[in-house]
Amino acid sequence: MTDLHPFIAGLPKAELHVHHVGSASPRIVAELAARHPDSKVPTDPEALTDYFTFTDFAHFIDVYLSVVDLVRTPEDVRLLTFEVARDMARQNIRYAELTITPYSSTRRGIDERAFMDAIEDARKAAEAEFGTILRWCFDIPGEAGLASAEETARLATTDGLRPEGLVSFGLGGPEIGVPRPQFKPYFDRARAAGLHSVPHAGETTGPQTVWDAINDLGAERIGHGTSSVQDPALLAHLAEHRIALEVCPTSNIATRAVATLDEHPIRQMVDAGVLVTINSDDPPMFGTDLNNEYAVAARLLGLDERGVAALAKNAVEASFLDPAGKARIAAEIDTYTDTWLAR
Repeated sequence: MTDLHPFIAGLPKAELHVHHVGSASPRIVAELAARHPDSKVPTDPEALTDYFTFTDFAHFIDVYLSVVDLVRTPEDVRLLTFEVARDMARQNIRYAELTITPYSSTRRGIDERAFMDAIEDARKAAEAEFGTILRWCFDIPGEAGLASAEETARLATTDGLRPEGLVSFGLGGPEIGVPRPQFKPYFDRARAAGLHSVPHAGETTGPQTVWDAINDLGAERIGHGTSSVQDPALLAHLAEHRIALEVCPTSNIATRAVATLDEHPIRQMVDAGVLVTINSDDPPMFGTDLNNEYAVAARLLGLDERGVAALAKNAVEASFLDPAGKARIAAEIDTYTDTWLAR
């Protein structure tokens, strides 16, 4: 097969499943760790490679939360957000919906208005400097229970507090022992306030979790949805209703949700007609980035340049960007691909 890495590197892209803290580069994590020396997180960027080697999903959550604990001030929030956008721009990511867990910051004492101001200031500055458009998904940290759901819903729906860039409402953290239906009232409130529903489901549990996300939480996209392939009726439902799956191949291997890349079910998803998008999840923690995830997907699906471009347009279609913005990025993808192939 042709080496697609150069083509992918220049391809205009959108990303829909990528976490705020989980996107912090080793440089930024090390800088934050140095600011807060009481943390167990290494201050040496090279040592973070070993630190980010996970034994299972529970271990990943523990490590992830230790990095979350490094974000303690509005200045930390602003630095992290702006630098994440810088890294995205280097990959030609034109639009991203960044999953943010405000509860993790407000419960650590960051003033809620200062938090909102920090992410919004970074968003506007990043768009002006890099041209990368950021939008927010506020997600409930499932492991923190219903108190975190109440707080997240309040922050997401209160007029005068809700940030301008907020477009969706999600649910992350462990799935085992954290049933989706209990969060229905909070998703109902968020949806009534005009937010889209994008919960994680079917990553480390079976397809019933995905059904619960659809039926109880009104999911318009599913984070991961890896186990959906175990239920043909579910795959058919996802395909018929254009409920996109936010697929993160390397993440699924790193957290042991899938044993090996060659066993990843992305081919079954695509063959069933499901709208599949490619995402990086927590890229530095998994030693990846969005460009690499496209290369992985291209190998697993046997794609050429046109196929990769079509995959990139899936993310644009499934995004919550306005129609004009979608048309603009889709046109960029087509122009880039035609120009590349005409060389």
